[in-house]
Amino acid sequence: MKMTKHEETVYDVLEERGFIEQVTDEGRIRGLLKEEVTCYIGFDPTASSFHVGNLVPIMSLAYIQRHGHRPIALVGGGTGLVGDPSGKDQMRQIMTYEEIRENAEAQKKQFAKFLDFSEGRALLLNNADWLTRLNYIDFLRDIGVHFSVNRMLATESIKIRLETGLSFIEFNYQLLQAYDFWYLFKNHNCLIQMGGSDQWGNIVAGIDLIRRLEGEQAYGITFPLIMTADGKKMGKTEKGAIWLDPQRTSPYEYYQFWINTDDRDVKRFLALFTFLPMEEVKEYGAKKGADLREAKELLAFEATKIVHGEEEAERARATSRSLFISVSDTFHVMESGSPNIIVDDAIPTTYVKKEKFLKGIPLFKLFEMTNLCATGSKARRLIEQGGGYLNNNRVDRVDVLIKLDDFKGEDGILLRAGKKKFHRIKILDRS
Repeated sequence: MKMTKHEETVYDVLEERGFIEQVTDEGRIRGLLKEEVTCYIGFDPTASSFHVGNLVPIMSLAYIQRHGHRPIALVGGGTGLVGDPSGKDQMRQIMTYEEIRENAEAQKKQFAKFLDFSEGRALLLNNADWLTRLNYIDFLRDIGVHFSVNRMLATESIKIRLETGLSFIEFNYQLLQAYDFWYLFKNHNCLIQMGGSDQWGNIVAGIDLIRRLEGEQAYGITFPLIMTADGKKMGKTEKGAIWLDPQRTSPYEYYQFWINTDDRDVKRFLALFTFLPMEEVKEYGAKKGADLREAKELLAFEATKIVHGEEEAERARATSRSLFISVSDTFHVMESGSPNIIVDDAIPTTYVKKEKFLKGIPLFKLFEMTNLCATGSKARRLIEQGGGYLNNNRVDRVDVLIKLDDFKGEDGILLRAGKKKFHRIKILDRS
């Protein structure tokens, strides 16, 4: 595919949207991307689901494809057996072949939400297909001979790990990733490898190996580590990671994660985590005060739609709006009345056995059980400070016991931490 002279390339798009941190040769890469190119990113199969922290590389591949290029999503079924030391302060747990195979299969399904694999428009490969077949002696003679230990020791990711201890198996990781790049270059004409900023040394090693073995030039692009405005790593919350798997993080919880974005991050996240045109991103990102809620709703809806589909995104938005209206009403209700409690199947729900409530469960314990608070002490503090709600009524006593009498019909009880975090509890009656 040849692009017109004045047509915007995907490099311009990625740069404007905040994806690019470092490149090996910006001028050559810009020129290269004026015609169809194959690019790849490797993904570690250490979990059965991706989480929000993985979205930057996945979204970059989606943008690559949307601008006429062919992306390769490489599942690290082989390198996962070794473990990437990059960005880690200790050795990863060694996983079994079966664990990695199962995780890789689960990840493949999630890639399909972002990329079109029909008719070779994108490739989904697993490096176990070639790495597990290597003969170790041949590998050392043919590949290892091109690597300088001195240069490897100077790599930032290796230097950091030398302070805490680096195993020999991890030290080999850079050779394997470099081999991946060479293999994809040789077999799929892949010219660009992309990855997180901690992958710079590994990418450069692959480029060098291609030059030594083939006498050809390949290129690399890295992405910045995305931190939230308050200095936290993207996708990490008090409850843990925000997963793309709906069994681990429900579509409603996923939506709520995005709608609770810090005001300072809205424009940046609209650019990175949606496919909205930049004109629209700038328009909504410029909103202030109360109008910013509209921008957050757009971010949450678009991000949820990509992962869970439009129907689930609509459902999560409707539930969130209902609860938001209910919460707003709470602050205008006098002691004599209370707003209607709106519940929906999209709200995270925990089922608890009936007998547990015969003697009663302290309310603060329920906040801990449902992960509205990370610990019991944090739940106590929340209630003491007036941030704990039961059925939209503020609770001011830590020792309140919740018994069967507190459950009204099939709706159960609704807990709320602060203004935005909800959880419903229903009775599991097996009698």
